[in-house]
Amino acid sequence: MRRRHIALLAIVLVVVGAAWLTHTQDPADLFEIETVKRGNIEHNVTAIGTLQPRSYVDVGAQVSGQILALHVQPGDVVEKGHLLAEIDPRVPQATVDAGRAALAGLQAQLQEQEAQYVLASQQHERQQQMQAEGSTRTEEVQQAQATLKTAAARINNLKAQIDQTQSTLQGNEALLGFTKIYAPMSGTVVSIEAKTGQTLNATYQTPTLLRIADLSTMTVWTDVSEADVRHVKPEMQVYFKTLGADDRRWSSTVRQVLPAPPKPEGASTSGTQTPSSNKVVLYTVLFDVDNSDGELMPQMTAQTSFVVAAAAEVLTVPISALTEVDAKAGQYKARVLNKDRKVVWHEVTTGVRTRLRSEILSGLAEGDQLITADKAPKPSPWKFQF
Repeated sequence: MRRRHIALLAIVLVVVGAAWLTHTQDPADLFEIETVKRGNIEHNVTAIGTLQPRSYVDVGAQVSGQILALHVQPGDVVEKGHLLAEIDPRVPQATVDAGRAALAGLQAQLQEQEAQYVLASQQHERQQQMQAEGSTRTEEVQQAQATLKTAAARINNLKAQIDQTQSTLQGNEALLGFTKIYAPMSGTVVSIEAKTGQTLNATYQTPTLLRIADLSTMTVWTDVSEADVRHVKPEMQVYFKTLGADDRRWSSTVRQVLPAPPKPEGASTSGTQTPSSNKVVLYTVLFDVDNSDGELMPQMTAQTSFVVAAAAEVLTVPISALTEVDAKAGQYKARVLNKDRKVVWHEVTTGVRTRLRSEILSGLAEGDQLITADKAPKPSPWKFQF
């Protein structure tokens, strides 16, 4: 019984001592405390994008042949109509010359046939007069009439051949003109795919020679995950930085959210995905940015932030300091040290939220001592053995 009384007395002493320490201990030793202050808060959707020219054109060759000369180099600024390249014109030129000669021959035949028609017409009139006078046979009249109709038919046939030859000649002349390639737009030559002396074959597809782009306006093609794309809307504010240019930020607004993700390489034409396609689905978001100073270049990586919500000079607190009451309504509770250094609960309403902090709309005031977390208890200096 004596041992039991001693043990009970020790327990009472421990409890009383712990209560006394808790009552007298500084709250700073028990809690992590942060003073409520004003600041800026921004809820962003982050993504990685790639810069591309807003307007560009791939210049190709419409005729086959050897490239005789390239008059531009990558980086050259060209105006619309500038001569870019020349292809060997000898074969197209020979075809045009042959077509012109054939056309001249047909026109000469037409003139001859028109003369025959005039003669046949005169003979037919004379046979008609002689028939009226009774001085010719009916067979002669019929023969003159047939000759006239034959001459007219030959004229029509030659005219049709001339039209066909002229049409073919116009096509060949166009092909001859295509041996000199001119810039279809003003811009900068960003890449060249061909070399002087290279032979091009334009029979089955148009070979690409070079690309011209207008670099004054760039488009950022951004990949946004399916978990975040529902937050991104047209006309939303967005900004980005590029690698190596952390001191500068470009701003714009969202132009378009493409309705379907890009088709993955190797996907079937039916649109069905293979069982192994378990990667995150990414949607493409486009926005444009002015590049009049030429700082942005094609294929640059853009570290993009879409501004979902933002507030400036508002009360902000750590998310860890809030206890959920009704998250949909933004209702939470928070512990605060009052003037008497006692812990009291405040009901608060939140606004803009990020992963780490939240805006406080009501329930807290600037300067409040907010408890953000409990500190681990220190080991007791008293040890008892029984």
